[in-house]
Amino acid sequence: MTSSELWSRETADRYDDEEAENSSAAALEPTLAFLAELARGGRALEFAIGTGRVGVPLRERGVPVAGIELSEPMAAVLRRKADADTLPVTIGDMATTVVPGEFALVYLVYNTISNLLTQDEQVECFRNAARHLAPGGRFVIELGVPPLRFLPPGQVAVPFDVSDRHLGFDTFDLVEQVLVSHHFTRDGEDGRYRRAHSRHRYAWPAELDLMARIAGLELERRVADWHGAPFTEDADQHISVWRKPAAPAT
Repeated sequence: MTSSELWSRETADRYDDEEAENSSAAALEPTLAFLAELARGGRALEFAIGTGRVGVPLRERGVPVAGIELSEPMAAVLRRKADADTLPVTIGDMATTVVPGEFALVYLVYNTISNLLTQDEQVECFRNAARHLAPGGRFVIELGVPPLRFLPPGQVAVPFDVSDRHLGFDTFDLVEQVLVSHHFTRDGEDGRYRRAHSRHRYAWPAELDLMARIAGLELERRVADWHGAPFTEDADQHISVWRKPAAPAT
């Protein structure tokens, strides 16, 4: 079993409602355009496909998509949107689960590689991506840059959302490179808040590049968002693309 925390049925059933803003056609368009261009008409494999927030509309865009998902309840929500013939999903972890065939694109979005809580498992995730890629194929990761610049000495928490409906902040274990995201979400109009938390292993872009090299992949591109903005020292996230070298000519 991977170290990823397993998403429950209760969490899966409310996931799409909570992510409605990030799932709108306007919000997803840059992501879908970026991924479709990289797929170039080939097959795509989404690690941790979840409820199909990205995979389903990418398939509707004409890209053949398959998925790997650890949580059966999350996959069950996806199955309400697309049947197994349209979008096959294999239940398993993204570090070791193997599905048939080769892919032009493997992608892992929305900070989800951080669900793997050890460096070894994150390395295996890169190896698994390389295992599925055809020569010349790409592996794409969307991941936040650890916000440690916001931590003055003695402070352990950084807020990332303060709104009427949701309060969110991260606490950090700087030795183990683990953060815990804390969420207080208001349900209904009675003023009560539901508390939840999740653990993540954060990694710097340079560390991911080394993982890619271990897996035999080469960095091709790094940008700050799906629109392709330059990645700078002030970027709070990155979209990184690694390429599997093409087979040598014989």
